[in-house]
Amino acid sequence: MELKYLVREPETITPQTTILFMLHGYGSNEEDLFSFVPTLPEDWIIVSFRAPLNSQYEGFSWYDIDFMNPEKFVNTEQAAASLNAILEHMLSISNHYGLTQNQTHLCGFSQGGILSYALALRLPEFFKKVACLSCYPEEKLLGEISKDKKKLSQLQFFVSHGTDDAIIPLEWGRKAADLLYDLGTYFTFREYMSGHGVNQKNYMDLMDFFKK
Repeated sequence: MELKYLVREPETITPQTTILFMLHGYGSNEEDLFSFVPTLPEDWIIVSFRAPLNSQYEGFSWYDIDFMNPEKFVNTEQAAASLNAILEHMLSISNHYGLTQNQTHLCGFSQGGILSYALALRLPEFFKKVACLSCYPEEKLLGEISKDKKKLSQLQFFVSHGTDDAIIPLEWGRKAADLLYDLGTYFTFREYMSGHGVNQKNYMDLMDFFKK
């Protein structure tokens, strides 16, 4: 499965150059989170993927959603295919730039955040900082979570959710705090007076997380 993406390259790239991969939400595209680029570190490689499927309204999706049926809120077969494609492209891009001693970060919003949980918790040795915005950890996609406490302890999560989110309930997002606590990973969980999106304070805290 071929994924299109946008990339911002720094002036100098070495084996130690940090790379950040971004996964947009349902009905959006690769330009959405890529708008964060101006306030992210200039010496990072930034890659924002476009999901492979057309959503039923506009934009793109990582998997189909049946909004009328909570039991079919996740098409697990499509989600698994997207996860495999994302990982393959991440490895290919990292190899292309010769990144062998670097840190790899991940940022996902909504549906992209759900996939970010799955990627990071199944392969904690591959990531460092992981931002999951307006989403929740989906048990159907987590699969075999790594049991390696040492690798899990290296992860750093930034989790945010709007108190008035009408798409993904706040209660769903709060599940992450219990899960990450039980796994022993470092995480920050923050709630904001907003709907299904990233308000200014949320954005500032996110940038602080990546720049620390």
